[in-house]
Amino acid sequence: MKLYLNLILASVFMMFFNKQNKVKSIGVNWMRILMVFLLMMQIGIVCGQNNVNNSTTSNKIHPRILNSELKREALENSLAKVEWKREFVERKKESVEKYIQLCEKDPNWLVSRLQMNWKTKHSNVYLKGGNFSYSDGEAPVPTVRYSGTRDWATDYIKPKLEDVEPYFDDERGYFLENKNTGKKEWVHPSKMGHAIEGINRQILSIVQDAAFLYWLTGEEKYAKFAEPVFLTYMDGMHYRNPPEVLDESSQKDISGLATFEVIHEQAVIHLALSYDYLYNYFIKNKRDLHHSVAVFQKWGDQIIKYGIPDNNWNLFQARFLTYIALVLEGDENYANGKGQQYYLKHTFDVSTPRQIAIKDALLVYDQETGIWPESPSYSMHVNTTLLEIMALLDNVTNANELANFPIIEKAALACFQYLFPSGNNVGFGDSGHGTIPFENFELLIANYKKYKNTKKEQLITSLLQPDIENGSYKRRAKDLFQLNFYVDELSSIAEEVETSALMTPTFYASNVSMFVQRMGKADKAIMVSTVGSYGNHAHTNGISMELFANNYVHAPDMGRGRSYWSPDFKEYYAKMPAHNTVVVDGKSNYSNMRSFHPYSMDHHYPKSGELNPGFKQVSFCKVSFVEPATNADQQRLTAIINTPSGNGYVLDLFRSKTEEDTQKHEYFYHNLAHSFQLYDHADKQLKLRKTKELTSKDGQLKAYDYLTDKKEITLDGDLKAMFKIKEDGKPDNLMKVWIKGNENQSIFSVKSPKSNAISKGTGTAPKSLIGKKMPTLILRRNEEAWTKPFVLLFNPYFENGDNPIEDVDFSEMQKNPSCQKIKVSHSNGITNDQIVVSKSENDVVSNDDFYQKGLFSIVRVTEEKDIPDFIFASGVYQLKYKEWEILAVNTAATVSIENTNEGLMVQNDNPVVLKVPIITDFKPAIIRLFDETGKYIDRKGNVNRHNTNQIEFRLAKPYKKALIISE
Repeated sequence: MKLYLNLILASVFMMFFNKQNKVKSIGVNWMRILMVFLLMMQIGIVCGQNNVNNSTTSNKIHPRILNSELKREALENSLAKVEWKREFVERKKESVEKYIQLCEKDPNWLVSRLQMNWKTKHSNVYLKGGNFSYSDGEAPVPTVRYSGTRDWATDYIKPKLEDVEPYFDDERGYFLENKNTGKKEWVHPSKMGHAIEGINRQILSIVQDAAFLYWLTGEEKYAKFAEPVFLTYMDGMHYRNPPEVLDESSQKDISGLATFEVIHEQAVIHLALSYDYLYNYFIKNKRDLHHSVAVFQKWGDQIIKYGIPDNNWNLFQARFLTYIALVLEGDENYANGKGQQYYLKHTFDVSTPRQIAIKDALLVYDQETGIWPESPSYSMHVNTTLLEIMALLDNVTNANELANFPIIEKAALACFQYLFPSGNNVGFGDSGHGTIPFENFELLIANYKKYKNTKKEQLITSLLQPDIENGSYKRRAKDLFQLNFYVDELSSIAEEVETSALMTPTFYASNVSMFVQRMGKADKAIMVSTVGSYGNHAHTNGISMELFANNYVHAPDMGRGRSYWSPDFKEYYAKMPAHNTVVVDGKSNYSNMRSFHPYSMDHHYPKSGELNPGFKQVSFCKVSFVEPATNADQQRLTAIINTPSGNGYVLDLFRSKTEEDTQKHEYFYHNLAHSFQLYDHADKQLKLRKTKELTSKDGQLKAYDYLTDKKEITLDGDLKAMFKIKEDGKPDNLMKVWIKGNENQSIFSVKSPKSNAISKGTGTAPKSLIGKKMPTLILRRNEEAWTKPFVLLFNPYFENGDNPIEDVDFSEMQKNPSCQKIKVSHSNGITNDQIVVSKSENDVVSNDDFYQKGLFSIVRVTEEKDIPDFIFASGVYQLKYKEWEILAVNTAATVSIENTNEGLMVQNDNPVVLKVPIITDFKPAIIRLFDETGKYIDRKGNVNRHNTNQIEFRLAKPYKKALIISE
């Protein structure tokens, strides 16, 4: 009774505190840290167990990190009724039982396979250049071996646990099988990748499972099995000093106790949970736990002291600190004062030079967009880590910690902006085409359900449900955390939930230099991701592009190499030729990984994050960049343009120049395909010859040497590329690329290394193309490509399906040849798009019945119609098409005029004057101006005093919707 009274009092205190603290702290403040401690004290004082240090003021009970006696009944009920949770426990029982039986025959079977300095008992570890060098010194007991190297890539196979030699400790190294030769050979630990730590983690995970089963079942066989391994490891780590770094490499600032990076100390979680579940058994059997406590403290101190303070490391380290804090007792129990409060403070509030506390680390997020400044895979992993920390903390405080950290929830939802229509994330930088971690969905759902946030719970459930239905995700527990924190069953969704707000037509994340455009649905969905190089885990890619169409990422990024230290990554995957971009003089280059080379966003439409733009036929962005190695000016305009059939196409216009007299620019485009052919404008297939070009000769990038099957042709005229994906039982999936010709333009067909962004299960490429070399188109100019830019039009469609484009005609405007005019003839034979693109909003172009001072315009006309289907202009001061005119009042404007059944639908982002001609069937008279609520006022137009056949309408401010109505 006293226990529950104390818990109630503590909960009331927390409720009162939360009400008083109206302004939510972005970090766990001192009062909340105290609350964690008080809640544990309330439980511990009642139960009255002896503490490891025989404290007279703090008697505690365990477990408490994931489970507690108060929540045992709830877990038992879950296991009784929820099959996937029950199956998890049964799997663990079966797995642990296998090793228990082996230990019954040989009590040392498991403990002897720990990777320890069994004979040498070395107490000191020395590292050099990210590798294990040697160890020395002598401890009174065998000590834990250090990992072999920071680089996970290795040519050697980690032995199965059953094949690990007991008490192995050989001065020659390890005797391992070479993946390439199949033969065994002696290997220094530095050549083994993460095998040493991997074996130890596997063993410690078995111990952790046995410890949990002891608590759950009460059967001491599990504790007796786990105890010797746990204590041997902890004693061995107690007498093993932190590593020393022999050189001045960055390794000296990032080393963990067991691994080369403090962010990979997964052993901490296994050990903390094992200690938590075995604590009562240890106390009952009067085990001395001083060494275990000292190891947790030493590990916590190592994490606080080392790391990389300006990226994701802070959060990954914070996760380990949370487990350490929650497993330890209060500060007053230890002579050094390093207990729960101490490590919680360093997790949430107290920053050190190399470990930034959560309250400060959360400021790294873009507070407006919720985007973390790293490539998507890492960004989403940061969110997962923070959600786990919040769940662990909330398990103690029950104070809805997620609501106390609103940026975490915002960031978790912002991840949907990374997604292609397939549900996979974009692949820039060191990312692959994965999915938002399903753990993120589950932890959000668990929080919303716990705190009765029904609308949000149904929103996230509706987003997770399709992955369950199509088999992409099966609800099951992979570890003890998921077993205890995932809800038993997902709630049913009573009605359709609106999810489109999470994936808007355009989205700009400036802190990673990413702009995405989306248009269409299902088979007709198109998406373009335009990225620069900004933030962590970025690549050297200039202005790069990924293009999704026909259900696949036709133009994927290449992803990362074998590892961050491998030659293929350093020389190819992180460099320009591995991306859909333009390389200058074969030398374009700058630092990858931590990169500060974003593009500047010059223009885009629709507005970033706008859910429902009034005009939906066009989206585009124009960005600029200075390539640092060659000081080249670069500019890319990429537009998605819809057609009446709903099948869109993509325009890509890339300008690049240097100030040198001699210069070279190469446009790289990689496309998924089983076959790739080139044709001239008359559809005659081009015959290319083998070439010795595209190499690292003359100081060009080493990345060129990774290209194979190189063929070349020189051509002046326009041409077409056809990339074809063939799958059994499906129509051919085609990407036709219409390419503007140029005098003496060299065209290359090559094979690039496989894309590591695509992989089995991602769904962004057919299985038959995974792991295959990538067909690649390269266009070369041995002159500037600024006034004569690369102009390509991507035309995706299915064989025998609806191909919206009949022909594309490229030309320049005569009075300003750098301005490009593209005429796109639709397949219906009567509709065409006239596209005009200049370098900037200050360019002037005129030709016959057309005038433009501005950046970009599209006029769509259909024969026998007096009114254009639409006129779209952006970054424009003045546009004249026949007797239609748009005139910006002060600032260059974005304007659309669309012919609809209601009249001429207008949208503008700056004040403009519209001049609309009087036509036989349409005599413009009134403009209806709508406000955000849907209410409107009507205003009459005025006859243009210079042209009585025109009616003028003045829009003095931006309107999302205006309607010009005939009299």
